[in-house]
Amino acid sequence: MSDTHPEELLREVAALPSLPGVYRYFDADGQVLYVGKAINLKKRVSSYFQKNHGGTRIGHMVSKIVRMETTVVRSEAEALLLENNLIKTLNPKYNILFRDDKSYPYLKMTGTPPVPKNMTPADAAAPARAPQPVEFARVSYYRGAVEKKHRYFGPYPSAWAVKEAILLMQKVFRLRTCEDSIFANRTRPCLLYQIKRCSGPCVGHIQPLDYAQDVANAERFLRGEAQDVMRGLESRMMAHAEKLEFEKAAELRNQVAALSNVLHQQSVDNVSDRDVDILAVKVQGGKACVNLAMVRGGRHLGDRPYFPVHVEDASAMESSEEGVATASVEVQVLEAFIAQHYIQVPMPSVLVVSEPVSKGLMQALAEQTGVKASAIHQPREQRRAWLEMAQTNAGLQLARLLAEEGSQQARTRALADALDLALENLDELRIECFDISHTAGEATQASCVVFQHHKMQNAEYRRFNIDGITGGDDYAAMRQVLRRRYSKMAEAIREAKHSGTPPSNSTRLPDLVLVDGGKGQVSMAKEVFESLGLDLSLIVGIEKGEGRKVGLEELVFADGRDKVYLGADSAALMLVAQIRDEAHRFAITGMRAARAKVRTGGSKLEDIPGIGPKRRARLLQRFGGVRGVEQASAQDIASVEGISRELAEEIYRALH
Repeated sequence: MSDTHPEELLREVAALPSLPGVYRYFDADGQVLYVGKAINLKKRVSSYFQKNHGGTRIGHMVSKIVRMETTVVRSEAEALLLENNLIKTLNPKYNILFRDDKSYPYLKMTGTPPVPKNMTPADAAAPARAPQPVEFARVSYYRGAVEKKHRYFGPYPSAWAVKEAILLMQKVFRLRTCEDSIFANRTRPCLLYQIKRCSGPCVGHIQPLDYAQDVANAERFLRGEAQDVMRGLESRMMAHAEKLEFEKAAELRNQVAALSNVLHQQSVDNVSDRDVDILAVKVQGGKACVNLAMVRGGRHLGDRPYFPVHVEDASAMESSEEGVATASVEVQVLEAFIAQHYIQVPMPSVLVVSEPVSKGLMQALAEQTGVKASAIHQPREQRRAWLEMAQTNAGLQLARLLAEEGSQQARTRALADALDLALENLDELRIECFDISHTAGEATQASCVVFQHHKMQNAEYRRFNIDGITGGDDYAAMRQVLRRRYSKMAEAIREAKHSGTPPSNSTRLPDLVLVDGGKGQVSMAKEVFESLGLDLSLIVGIEKGEGRKVGLEELVFADGRDKVYLGADSAALMLVAQIRDEAHRFAITGMRAARAKVRTGGSKLEDIPGIGPKRRARLLQRFGGVRGVEQASAQDIASVEGISRELAEEIYRALH
């Protein structure tokens, strides 16, 4: 075995059992490198340490391993489930990982009792009491955890698809979409009733029994029973006509016409499939796209692309075991998506896939989800058409991603070359940019935005409220924000040097610190970095060019280098401008929010002990705003309902 790894680790490897299980590798910083599964833990894990992998991707990973954890399971299916749960949880660096996107949206139908069996239309028509929201189900857009007391249809691939479905519910079945609080307090129907998008249950224009019938038909339609709904409506229409109830027959005739029109416009597929997911994968240039198209209730609702990370690293890891047939990268990506995606998302009974999927995977998912799903690899007829559409979209989405990333990577490379940055890995280039924003010294804020991995890292943005300075002093604001940002980092670096231990990733300085400003701001940054003992070559100022025209900016350095003009068409300048503009946008939005809070005085009043939302609302209503409260005397304030003399004097003192 390798002599570059700790002896304890090698002993653990030698003692592993020949059983199915999951293993995790960790580096010196405790970061998870890789999560893998094995039918035979001993054989699989030993293969990493018994071979010389050289300078390959797997060799680079293996050289970092200092610790290992393993879990023995009962079967390969259990190992598969545990592996992908851990991948989603631990975010390892060498696994194919589909990052969590925002949850899928649903169409929600609020709880309503079924049509009462013993209730006749005459009973329903009897005037009893005001309409109650619980009797009239509401249809709405929903995203989040589902509740048993309501019904949910979906998931849908996008918010747009849900809103289209809601519009359909309004056009055909005239179901309400208003909030319960609005419903309970209406005295006359709203505009939706006037344009025939709602049946007006809020003011009694439809009885609970009839509305419940519309809800039942809507639910059947969403489940894919459109033709049955159509036949039922036609049958009821003819029955009313025979009884000479022509008004009701006319209403049903209009509903049949609306449903027929919708079915024609949406080209609802008359197929046996009700709920199907279509999965197509495309791999190119070290990147991959899985395009997920959804069919619900027999209707094609649209699709959604997913882009995994670590595709090249993970495929190298999968192919490292000798004597084992390795699946293609496409199959690896598709199986990783299926295993990770359906951990939390409901799975339909049919998956149409562009690559063959292992039976073990489908069996494991059946055990986990309780849904016995089949994966159809070479479909026919309508399923084939769906798959071809998904494959085309996967190719288009991947081409778009490659074009965008290629452009962004070219900009990163151009900036690194222009500034002569010595980097081993261009993907790791980290830039932090600062901007100061205020209005005449009011609500001064500093923003810090982060660029890394060829894109802006929104989750790492930070805002700093600046106080204790003269209003409008941008230099003092820059001094304060840089000191607050880097003082702890500088201290950690000094401690690491003193102890002789390498600094952790959390104390890593950026490769470039951009400040929006010329010589003055750069001099201030230089002063801070000198006091903290940090490298001055990191600081670069973005100075406006002649006439402050875009494209004429020059770069100013804190370490004495001459100014650099990159050129209006420079890819490097495009990246600098992109980061600078993002810092400015982030600062402006924060400053406006802070300024609005100051001007409305919301926090001034609510910060006073004894003033809650109700008393604050009464004060603002009486005096026309915070300024009016400030101008009022303590006696005037005490005249407001709920404000005692003592509290009025406290308010007066706080505002003056």
